[in-house]
Amino acid sequence: MHPAEALAQQLQPGCGWDQWLADEFRQSYMLALAEFLAAEEQAGKVLFPPSHLCFNALNSTPLDKVSVVILGQDPYHGPGQAHGLCFSVRPDVPPPPSLVNIFREIETDLGIRPPDHGCLQPWAEQGVLLLNSVLTVEQGNAGAHQNKGWETFTDRVIETINQHREGVVFLLWGSYARKKGRIIDRNRHLVLEGPHPSPLSAYRGFFGCRHFSRANEWLEQQGRPTVDWRLPDKASLIASYKKN
Repeated sequence: MHPAEALAQQLQPGCGWDQWLADEFRQSYMLALAEFLAAEEQAGKVLFPPSHLCFNALNSTPLDKVSVVILGQDPYHGPGQAHGLCFSVRPDVPPPPSLVNIFREIETDLGIRPPDHGCLQPWAEQGVLLLNSVLTVEQGNAGAHQNKGWETFTDRVIETINQHREGVVFLLWGSYARKKGRIIDRNRHLVLEGPHPSPLSAYRGFFGCRHFSRANEWLEQQGRPTVDWRLPDKASLIASYKKN
């Protein structure tokens, strides 16, 4: 079996994405990417997230359920952090600084107190696609898998939403996300842009952007379910993670 076939098997059938993305796994860029990932693992390098969580964002948020898209850049490269959702960490890992700032903005915007963890899996299961541009990374080597093909694949994901869904809210934080979101048809979707929530830039306009309430206002206007931005407590999520 070619590594690209093994990679394709991590995308769950019936999630809706497989219908539109299956051909990508036969493209030359994806064949090269899969071979690169296989070679890295054979060389003993530790990759994050684990392979079965590589497409966690897509598997957790079926195409026909996507209501909000948050774009990130790379997975976290520390042990035990990345689990396939941008900005999110496993529930027993302290929230990184950017996520702390996201929770701070949600509290200001909606009055929701920050949770005692940083796992955003419940958002994904409500229709919030938490998509990184690059879906893997080498442990301790930030950005190691940039420009290997993932960016092309995730562009196809965005194109699929753009073409086959209506009225989706895209939250684009920082110049990287804004650039990646240029293909979005703003006559069909709502695009909210702002600075990245990183401590280096959050004070330049991320704080006070009210993207979370504005996303829900838009969804309500479209007659669609809003997002409950509250998160369950840490103990509940750890219990559910033991199943994975």
